[in-house]
Amino acid sequence: MLEKLKSTSGMVITSYAIVQRDKDILHPIKWASVILDEAQNIKNPATKQSVAVKKLGADYKVVLTGTPVENHLGDLWSIMDFLNPGLLGSFNNFRKKYLIPIETRRDKNSTNVLKKLVKPFILRRLKSDKNVISDLPEKVEVKEYCNLTKEQAALYNSIVKNLESAIKEKDGVSRRGTILATITKLKQICNHPAAFLKDNSRIQGRSGKLHRLKELIEVILDIGERSLIFTQYRQMGIMLKDYLRNTFGEEVLFFHGQLTPHKRQQMIDKFDSKNGPKIFILSLRAGGTGLNLARANHVFHYDRWWNPAVENQATDRAYRIGQTKNVQVHKFVTSGTIEEKVDSIIERKTALAEEVVTTGEQWLTELSDKELVDVLSLTSEDYFY
Repeated sequence: MLEKLKSTSGMVITSYAIVQRDKDILHPIKWASVILDEAQNIKNPATKQSVAVKKLGADYKVVLTGTPVENHLGDLWSIMDFLNPGLLGSFNNFRKKYLIPIETRRDKNSTNVLKKLVKPFILRRLKSDKNVISDLPEKVEVKEYCNLTKEQAALYNSIVKNLESAIKEKDGVSRRGTILATITKLKQICNHPAAFLKDNSRIQGRSGKLHRLKELIEVILDIGERSLIFTQYRQMGIMLKDYLRNTFGEEVLFFHGQLTPHKRQQMIDKFDSKNGPKIFILSLRAGGTGLNLARANHVFHYDRWWNPAVENQATDRAYRIGQTKNVQVHKFVTSGTIEEKVDSIIERKTALAEEVVTTGEQWLTELSDKELVDVLSLTSEDYFY
C-alpha cells in the first residue's frame, strides 16, 4: 500500500479517522499538499486524531472551516498550529497571552494583536458579498422575544436560588461544572417545563416559546413554505415533533445523532422531494453541518448555542447555493432570562465575533458569584404571562 501511494500521481482522499488508523502508511510520505475540509475536526490538539493529522508532511497546507472557533480560542490555536506551527507559540503561552485576556476580560489590545497575527493567513468568504455569490437571495434575521409562563418562572427562580447556595462552597472544576449544569436546566425551562421535568406531562399552554413557534409555523404552512427547526436537546426535538404533528396534522421529520446513516439519508431525500414534509426538526449537533436543505426558506433556532459561528453553519443548511427564496431566520429569546442577557452581551461583542473570537457559554463560569446571579436571575415579572 505504501509503495503504491508513493508511486501514484494524483490525489488521495481520506477521512480524519483513517489518517489516525493508518498513520504508519501515511506519515512516511512527503505530500505536495494537505488540504483539510471541516478543519474544526482538529480543534482539540490533545486528541490522537489531531496529532496524527498534524504529523502529515507537506510542501503547503490549506484548511477550510466555517467554525474556526467552535468552543473557545484554543480551537483557533490548534488549526493554526497545523498550518503554521510556532506562529502563535506554545498552547500554554497562547492561553496566557490571548485566550484568558480575551475570553475573561475582553481585552481589546490582545484581540487586536491576535487578529493581526492570523489575518494574513485567512481568506474569508462572506455570502453577503455579491462578488462571491451573485445569485444568492437575501437572509433576514429576526429575534423572536417570548415570555415565560408563571410555571416556567417559578421553576426558573427555584433553580437560581439553589445555585446561589451551591456555589458558595465550591471552586475550580466543581464550581464550573455546577454552573454549566445550572445553565442547561435554565435553558430547558425556557424551552418548556416538561423538557426540564422530564415527566411526559402535558405540552399545550405551558411555554411562551412553543406558543410563538406555533403561531409562526401556522402562517408558514398557510403559504406553502418549509421550515427547519434547530434544538440542542434530543428530548425537546421529540416533544416538538409530537406537538407539531398533532397540532397541524402534518408529517414532521426529526434528524438526530442516534439515527443510522441510512435513515438520515432517507429523511434528507424525503424532505428534498417536491411534495415532501414541510417541517424538519434537527439536532444542532447532528444537523448543523454538511446538509443541503435548500427546500426550506425558514430557519428556527428554538434554543441558542450562544456561538454565532455554530448558529450560522446551521442556518446555512438552507441559506446556500441552490436557494431561490429569501431566507427568514428566527432566533428565539426568552425575555428577562439568561437567554436575553447573554444575547445582549453577544450583540455588544459583535466585533469580537467578526474577528473569530466569540465563544459559547464557558465564559459564564468565570464570573464572580454576584455577577453570575445577576446574569441568571429573572429581570422583571412583566415578562410573564
